[in-house]
Amino acid sequence: MNRIRLLPEQVANQIAAGEVVERPASVVKELVENSLDAGAQHITVVVKNGGRSVVQVTDDGCGMSRDDALLALERHATSKITRAEDLYNIHSLGFRGEAIPSIAAVSRFTLTTRERGALGGTAVEMAGGRIVSVNDVGTAEGTIIEARNLFFNLPARRKFLRSEQTEMAHTEHIVTLCALAHAQVAFRLVADQRDVFHLAPATHLLDRVRELFGGQFCEQLVSIGDCRSDIPVAIRSGQECPSHIRVHGYIGKPGVSRADRSRQHVFVNGRPVESRGVNYALLEAYHTALMKGQFPITCLFIELDPALVDVNVHPTKREVRFRDEYAVRQCVIDAVRQALEPKGSTPRPLPTTMPGPAGTVAFTSTSPSSALPRTEPQSVPLRAEYIDADLHDVLTPSVASPEIQTKEEGRWRIIGVINQLYVVAESPEGMVLIDQHAAHERVLFERMLKQLATDTAPSQKLLLPMTLELDARDAVFLRGNLAMLHKLGIGLSEFGDKTFLVDALPPFFPLSNLPQVFRDILDELRQTGEQIHARRLSEDKIATTVCRHAVKARDLLKGEELRALLEQLHHCDLPYTCPHGRPTMIQISYAELEKKFGRTV
Repeated sequence: MNRIRLLPEQVANQIAAGEVVERPASVVKELVENSLDAGAQHITVVVKNGGRSVVQVTDDGCGMSRDDALLALERHATSKITRAEDLYNIHSLGFRGEAIPSIAAVSRFTLTTRERGALGGTAVEMAGGRIVSVNDVGTAEGTIIEARNLFFNLPARRKFLRSEQTEMAHTEHIVTLCALAHAQVAFRLVADQRDVFHLAPATHLLDRVRELFGGQFCEQLVSIGDCRSDIPVAIRSGQECPSHIRVHGYIGKPGVSRADRSRQHVFVNGRPVESRGVNYALLEAYHTALMKGQFPITCLFIELDPALVDVNVHPTKREVRFRDEYAVRQCVIDAVRQALEPKGSTPRPLPTTMPGPAGTVAFTSTSPSSALPRTEPQSVPLRAEYIDADLHDVLTPSVASPEIQTKEEGRWRIIGVINQLYVVAESPEGMVLIDQHAAHERVLFERMLKQLATDTAPSQKLLLPMTLELDARDAVFLRGNLAMLHKLGIGLSEFGDKTFLVDALPPFFPLSNLPQVFRDILDELRQTGEQIHARRLSEDKIATTVCRHAVKARDLLKGEELRALLEQLHHCDLPYTCPHGRPTMIQISYAELEKKFGRTV
């Protein structure tokens, strides 16, 4: 007797549906993507009981004829692709032809559609994947799809659904992503006869972000300029032609982050995706502007030739693979760094507006008080008044030094130091508290990075050279990156097949457990890419070093020392965070102070 048998078609359909339809939010995602592919300009999503009872999506897209409506219910029937080669050049959101039959297989399903210009429409009713009725109806141009009693024929699967609130949260997240990716389309989400949001078409992405997340959230964002990068693309003839990678959108200001990636939205060619490479690129670009364990908030759009990205990786189409992942990562890193560290006229004025306590801004420095110049600086492109007398742990008024004339608007005035750590200053917007230790860390940190950027990193010879023994793979990899490590100030030479001789190290390198240090360097090189700038490898070690040498709490700084510290901080490329990502400055606006004292409501 044969043990292998063909499964009934109904069972096979339910198994396939389980890969596409995980929960009500999956139904919403697939149907909304179909509406967008149909050219809809207005999409309405109606959900009842978290999607358990009803999920309905209505659009004003191109609609379908009677024959197309019936054919769309068949598995692998689609208008998006016609041959296998099309899988490597996907321009639409959907393409497999699995969504509608999968949804129909696990629900009581109704499809009502009318093609543009047609006199009438078609309504198809199904239950558990079987057609119940097909009728001619009068309906508006477009398509209405309703899925009721999801998983009614799979009670075991229905038990795995979460609470109504949880399922509704997933649905709202899906519609939010679609609304962000297609700001020009109007979206309406209705839950249990209540409007969750009703979004009109938006001209600018920021308008859509403001409607979804609020004005306060938008104030924490920085625009990413239109960053482009060229990469060669092999075409069928065997020749190569350049293709563009374009990155744009919005990212959180330095110091603004979340403990997870819930506000990290990445879109590739209008499709919300998950990509480890892009996630790593974001962390790499922020680096010292983020605390460890924190993630940036982003609304990032990546546009490139569809032939360079594979979206046919997972049934949910959330994961993608890039043909040249390094080029995409580098473009994202460049775009985010340009937004965080704008390169304009230098030196740059200290910001007069900063996020409040919810999104603090940090200033960092990295040198001891003895490294601070005690002579009065020639000029500072920042109008400020500094106190000349010693600053103690209480606010002590004194005679102000002469003003420094500059083109920049506003005045910064140092008031004093509290708790022998926090510098109190006055800005045009309110009161500012600066962490002198963090500010000093940033100054020293960037000073050492600039030395590394010249490819003439400081190096000191070892009295006794040390040998480094590695396994075969690490030895081959290290041999190919010797030039990069030399730029870092590491004297390294081959001493055998798998042995290297170390005779010089940068002053900030630890001497203990040297083999482990080099293993860490190799691991980081592999993760980041071989073309990474040499200074990136040493930043963590520099950050640790400058933390030891920076001004500490209870180190009393005089007025001129504070003045010099603020001036040096003002010249930093990223004065908002310390090398460890901690905020270095917070501001309490005059409006907040007035609320605290009951002057305003």
